[in-house]
Amino acid sequence: MEWVAVLQGYVDDFTSRPGAPELGIAVLVGVAAFTLVVALMLLAAGFADPVRRRLHGLTADEREPKAGDPGLVRVFAPVGDYLAPRDKAARSKVAKRLSHGGARKPNAVRVFYGAKLSLAVLLPVITIATLIPLARVPVSGMLLYVVAAAIAGFLIPTFWLEHRIKRRVRNLRRGLPDALDLLVVCTEAGLGLGAAIQRVARDLEVSHPELAEEWRLFGMQTRAGMDTRSALRDLEERNGVDDIRGLVTTLLQSMRFGTSIADTLRIYSTELRDKRTQAAEERAAKVGTKMLFPLVLFIFPSFFVVALGPPLLGALAALGAR
Repeated sequence: MEWVAVLQGYVDDFTSRPGAPELGIAVLVGVAAFTLVVALMLLAAGFADPVRRRLHGLTADEREPKAGDPGLVRVFAPVGDYLAPRDKAARSKVAKRLSHGGARKPNAVRVFYGAKLSLAVLLPVITIATLIPLARVPVSGMLLYVVAAAIAGFLIPTFWLEHRIKRRVRNLRRGLPDALDLLVVCTEAGLGLGAAIQRVARDLEVSHPELAEEWRLFGMQTRAGMDTRSALRDLEERNGVDDIRGLVTTLLQSMRFGTSIADTLRIYSTELRDKRTQAAEERAAKVGTKMLFPLVLFIFPSFFVVALGPPLLGALAALGAR
């Protein structure tokens, strides 16, 4: 943190000069206005360039936003071209993370990086426009606020993606045992694996919509002519959930050795329920340890004040009277 102190010293020395704060504010306003103009020009260039639109139309894994897409998607997608990685490996890694979060449109990578770049530019502009008329902040403080706003705007989409992945994984894990029970019933009734998954997808639309969407996509792939094993592998790759990965591995082994799919699903469903029960018992066992710190820091002091307060006051009054 020494470099921060040195930078703070230089900034304080500059601001102590006559007319320096006014000059610094004017420079920040000019930089903000210039950045906003450049961002608008880049956005307009992304919308208006026909060559860029044609190239993206010819690319296999990209597409231009359609009229039915949300407004933010149509705004962020052209901006993301300036920040999205050109390396296919890095781009594929980001696309895989977005797929785990449920964002599987072909332009999801462009929209993600467009949101990062747009927020990194817009938040500092909003910060400057808010601090100048409403608060008298020194130039050094305003500079730190602007840098912090730019960093926060750049990181907000990443935090949002991680939160969405965790929530989606939790919802998929919660709905998988129920889905397996329904699959067991359907397969024992005589349905094949593909038809059973399609039926379960219709039944889970209300209670577990994320899992129903995955089953529905699996059914669409099989109806389109994709092999069942390939569709199962794709189901495993686009989710990144350990329980689904284990289910896919179990089903592939059952298909390979010719064992009963209903028995396989029943055994795996029992294992999942035992695993969920063990996880609940583990959390319940940790409750006592987690409650120790609130008890010691908050509840015990209040209890001592209530229990020992009146006797102590009476003793002090008796000693004072003596």
